[in-house]
Amino acid sequence: MSMPPAGFGRAFDLSSLTKPKVEVDATASDEATVENFMADYVSRSKEKPVVLLAYSPRSAATVELRQLMASIAKEDNESWIFGAINADTQVQLVQALKITAVPFAIAFINEQPVALFDRIYPREQIVMVITKLFELAKEQGLNVQVPEVKEIPMEPEEAAALSALEKGDYSGAAMAYRNWLMRKPDEPVAKIGLAQCELMIRISALNPALTVKDADSDPTSIEKAVMAADVEIAQGLQKNAFARLISFVKNSSGDEKKQAKEHLLLLFQLVDPADPDLIRSRNELASALF
Repeated sequence: MSMPPAGFGRAFDLSSLTKPKVEVDATASDEATVENFMADYVSRSKEKPVVLLAYSPRSAATVELRQLMASIAKEDNESWIFGAINADTQVQLVQALKITAVPFAIAFINEQPVALFDRIYPREQIVMVITKLFELAKEQGLNVQVPEVKEIPMEPEEAAALSALEKGDYSGAAMAYRNWLMRKPDEPVAKIGLAQCELMIRISALNPALTVKDADSDPTSIEKAVMAADVEIAQGLQKNAFARLISFVKNSSGDEKKQAKEHLLLLFQLVDPADPDLIRSRNELASALF
């Protein structure tokens, strides 16, 4: 994951910022607001990198990301400054920074903005981004030391899954992820890994073009619709896959409607939670069901 080169030096008009009319939680010391944005964050970026994350309390995934990034900053002995922007209450700040969706992470180095990422990432990739940010800070003349990247021990089941994947053994990898989930039922990496392996197993014997063509010619077949959606999601065509199954949910009933809904929920796990197609499709599914 790289930091977009175009993000550095991005121009923002911050002159229009005024004091917000909303109440700010005084206990949240790392909350960036219109009032403290310049003094506590932008100005301090002359000394050390500053990383801001726009999140929403209405999105559990972005709240968890906020907590994760705050904990990483503490683990790094606050060698970089973390701030969180509540996109629901800090509307002026969000607009000034040209943030259009959450999550959105942006850094400041020597008062210059650097766009970082706009989706949910695991700890390892976030640490990688922070490391690259420090390298950029040194290039910009800041007297900083790149934080030592702490090696996180790999779970035994994860190691087994990766070993199986290197051999192209999706069934073996899936079994390893299942074993991991038996021990840690809420482990997100295992859930995503299992879903990806099961998808690869399902499409391994399919002819992609023929599968989609067959489903298009027979829209009343749940079996063909499910297989075509699998192919489309594997090809990165999640919008097509979601639309296909939502249409089936709308136009079917009974067990077939239930099967389409459940398979759609399964495919939702394979897409970034912040993906606009996913957000839109979740709403469309809710409308189709109720």
